Amino acid sequence: MLLEKDFEIESSPFLFRFGRFLFRVMFKVLFRCQIEGEQNIPKAGGAIIAPNHTSWFDPPLTGSAMRRPLNFMAKQELFEIPIFGSIIKKTNAFPVKRGSQDFSAMRRAFSLLSDGRLLLMFPEGTRSKDGILGKARAGAGMVSCNAGVPLIPVKIENTNKMTKFKKIKIKFLPPIHPPKNFVKADYLKLSQSALDAISKS
Repeated sequence: MLLEKDFEIESSPFLFRFGRFLFRVMFKVLFRCQIEGEQNIPKAGGAIIAPNHTSWFDPPLTGSAMRRPLNFMAKQELFEIPIFGSIIKKTNAFPVKRGSQDFSAMRRAFSLLSDGRLLLMFPEGTRSKDGILGKARAGAGMVSCNAGVPLIPVKIENTNKMTKFKKIKIKFLPPIHPPKNFVKADYLKLSQSALDAISKS
């Protein structure tokens, strides 16, 4: 059984930087990756990086396109895979139980943001298999509001067409700040605002 204490392991800076370098080269050479809007990523302080989600490659693409380290949630089952689980545990990933309220994952997320780190969260909450923006989920907005950190919408294009070697584009958009005084309904509104920004860019 996986316990919360099993994930109180510091990530490996070398492994993270090495992986980021490899993915950046792969996306640049094979898919002519174009990166825009890097100036919209805060140079310091906590923030939620909020891309649209069409491929399993979206997290490494987003992380490799940034200078600051990116933390992200991954489904718990991935950490149970021999060798692979040990690797992702050391690359700024932490587990989340899908289909239930995972308070352990939420505590970890708030702790990271409180420490001034960047956290990847998808406003859609899940992957869109047809490449069309899905419905907003309240998760990213909820964390943004309660942590008091901005959402940075990120538009990702063509990662769902990687088998066709389409040119990949990733664009970091201006931050969206949560309201100082918020109610529960604002959670979904904030997530939707991120998707609207992505749609209009």
